[in-house]
Parts: sequence; C-alpha cells; structure tokens
Amino acid sequence: MIRKIIQIDEHRCNGCGLCASACHEGAIGMVNGKARLLREDYCDGLGDCLPACPVNAISFTEREAAVYDAEAAEKNKREKIQNYKSPDHACPGSTFKALEHPDPADTSASPDTAASERSMLGQWPAQIRLMPAGAPCFENASLLIAADCTAYAYARFHEKFMRGKVTLIGCPKLDDTDYSEKLTSIIKENSIRDVTVVRMEVPCCGGLESAVRKSIQDCGKCIPCQVTTISIDGKIL
Repeated sequence: MIRKIIQIDEHRCNGCGLCASACHEGAIGMVNGKARLLREDYCDGLGDCLPACPVNAISFTEREAAVYDAEAAEKNKREKIQNYKSPDHACPGSTFKALEHPDPADTSASPDTAASERSMLGQWPAQIRLMPAGAPCFENASLLIAADCTAYAYARFHEKFMRGKVTLIGCPKLDDTDYSEKLTSIIKENSIRDVTVVRMEVPCCGGLESAVRKSIQDCGKCIPCQVTTISIDGKIL
C-alpha cells in the first residue's frame, strides 16, 4: 500500500545511533555504522526518530510499503525489554531488570485499599548513577527524577508520582556528584516524553533540579518538565 514512512539519507548519517534509540518499535537499526530502516512493518510513520537525528538525515516520504503491524512491533518491543542484558562488568545488584508494572490506566483502586499499596516501581535499579542509559524502559517513557528523601516524606509517593513512570532517585548532597552528565545521556539517547522532578524544600535538593534542567537544555530537546517540592513535614508546596 502507499503510505507515509521514513527514509534515511545514508550519506548524511553520522552513525550516532540516536534514531535507533528513539524508535521504540525497533524499525531502525545500525548496519555497518549507518542507520537503516530494517522493518517497514514496524514503522508507524509518526516520526519519533526525526527530532533525534542531529544531522537531519531522516525525512518522510510516501511510497509503496508494507502495512504497519502494530501487534508485531509491540511484541518486538516486549522481547527487547526481556532480552536486554546489562554490561558484563555490572554489579549483580545493579543488573537491569524490568519489573511487572501496574497498568497506569488502572485508577480503580482507592488509596485506602490494599490494592493501592502495591509498588509502582517498574524497573531495577532506581539510582541515577546505576541505571544504564541504554535500558529499554526509557523508550517513549515519562521520567520521574526524585530526591530519595521524598518517598519517605510524602506518604502516597508511589501512587501520586510513580504510576506509569520510570523512576530515578538520587541525593546530590550525599552522592557529591553532578547528575547532569548521566541524565543528558539518558535523555539524548532515548525518546523521553516528559520529565517530572520531585524534590525536598531543603536547599541541597536544588542541585537535582538544576541537573535536570541543564541536561534537557544540553540535549537541545523540547521536553516538558514539571517540578514538585515536598516540605519536610510531608506536604506538597
């Protein structure tokens, strides 16, 4: 059938691989250092890969192409997550694992019921420094970046903030590090839909918020970012 589909100019392609990371269906792959459309039936024609390309090597075209197979693309995405392997040198305790994540559309459970007490953590690890930037859970994800004290200060943290998001936590004071480099890699290499920052009211948490804003700016992407501040007595300010 004639339909809209992406095309890649291999002469312009610099082999960065960002488009392959942005294509959560897995239609794009790297061949001999160049990006290629490997599966026409995985390409939905929406173009998430276009803004990820730094050299404008990807564009739309209308031509005869295989029909988009949403079921096969989703199956490929699930298999990619299940088969993902952390680097061989990774500590066993920080090896990436996809956890069974509650359905983000399921809001039927009241906060006062036992069903709502289930964990909303969809992956392991959760620490910013330990999460691999190429983990498949980042594909087309909503990102929650939280100061680790927030989950202790705010009683309904899982239900209020973590539902349907990939959660990363850290403490800029205790870790004594600038998270912006790691966060830049995560945001640059993946198709992130939006970012939510949850911080404490204490001044040291400003380092976490600054790192997130800097990473988004350094990536040159237009990603919505929302910041929520929690008081030390557990209230949303």
